Amino acid sequence: MHDSKPTYFFGLDIGTSKVRCVVGTLDLSSEEPRVSVVGHGSADNLGVRKGLIVHIDDVASAINQAATEAERLTGVPFRNATVNINGNHIQGIDSKGVIAISTANKQISPEDKMRAEDAATIMQIPANREIIQVFPKNYRVDGHDSIKDPTGMQGVRLEVDTHIITVATPNIKSLDAVLERARIEPTHHTVSGLAAAEAVLNRQQKEAGTLVLDIGAGTTNLAIIEDGEVQYVAVIPLGGINITNDLAIGLKTDLEIAEKVKLQHAAVGDAVKDGKVSVDHERRNHVFNASEVNMIVEARVEEILEFVDKELKKVHKSRKLPGGVVLVGGSANVPGIAGFAKDKLQLAARVGSLQNVAGITDDVKGLDFVTAVGLMQLDMLFAEQTSAPGATRKMVSESILGNIGGLLKRFR
Repeated sequence: MHDSKPTYFFGLDIGTSKVRCVVGTLDLSSEEPRVSVVGHGSADNLGVRKGLIVHIDDVASAINQAATEAERLTGVPFRNATVNINGNHIQGIDSKGVIAISTANKQISPEDKMRAEDAATIMQIPANREIIQVFPKNYRVDGHDSIKDPTGMQGVRLEVDTHIITVATPNIKSLDAVLERARIEPTHHTVSGLAAAEAVLNRQQKEAGTLVLDIGAGTTNLAIIEDGEVQYVAVIPLGGINITNDLAIGLKTDLEIAEKVKLQHAAVGDAVKDGKVSVDHERRNHVFNASEVNMIVEARVEEILEFVDKELKKVHKSRKLPGGVVLVGGSANVPGIAGFAKDKLQLAARVGSLQNVAGITDDVKGLDFVTAVGLMQLDMLFAEQTSAPGATRKMVSESILGNIGGLLKRFR
């Protein structure tokens, strides 16, 4: 970026209840380069259920409202972005690629790495699914394991272990239709959990092994990052809306009142209180027993965490992540949730915060904007990965993108 004009990066988070967008640029004024947020926007979204698009026009309208708000703040057209894809149709699959090194000197080149990664994508997947991202985890050269980058090494056999993200083709086509209607060009697609991980994890957490738990309105996204690489992703179709619905049923009240009770009085674990709680709605005061509210909220949050632990058991990570759990998303605002997650998952747990991001306002600091900020950061890293100047090369190397730059040219 030698041009005197700043280069802008864009993240678009299409959530179940809200669409959020963030505009950023690279701040080179300090010793450590970092991304600076210069604008943001949000709008209510009525066209998504559990992360899946069900009304194209409603979602396109919400995107336009959020983008217009960001444009007013920045004066920069919001016409392209790195966009999240959500829903429990997202699946992570481990795969292995193996090739022979055919050059005379048997030295492994970047092209050999690419061939091995390509070989890992040759697999049987249903006709209605497609690959959106491929993450190399480690390489083996002639049986020598745990190699991060084999370029320049010598050998006759190169293997790579990868984690491949696949999605249902109809759902990503619906997303593309929405973006076309909203006149937004997607630079890349990625899953919400990976964007959140990029935004809130520091280098030590990425190396040690950490679960990022993004509890949104309709879905809960999991992303396990270990040894600096993506190890596993999953999506559970439960979130804050389920807590609201449970409160409406349990308290025998309207959904609007239940939502206010959740936002104002929901708590779990050590944060629960006794007595009465009340909310005002349409000039009336509604009073409920705090113990009843707490019981309903805890039951649903516990269920979500039970599903999370089942996912961890699938990859043998239950109770085995030194970096613990980092909670983000709107439902991570529930008081006491970090301690509650610690007890239920038997892992260290804390509520996440944005890392190495400048220019953030109070609006963007909230847990609701973590995914949008992470998507904006990935938009910058995707753009810089293959031609990073010195200022950003370190940021790219420490990101969760690993060595996927070339593969991104062939996948969404």
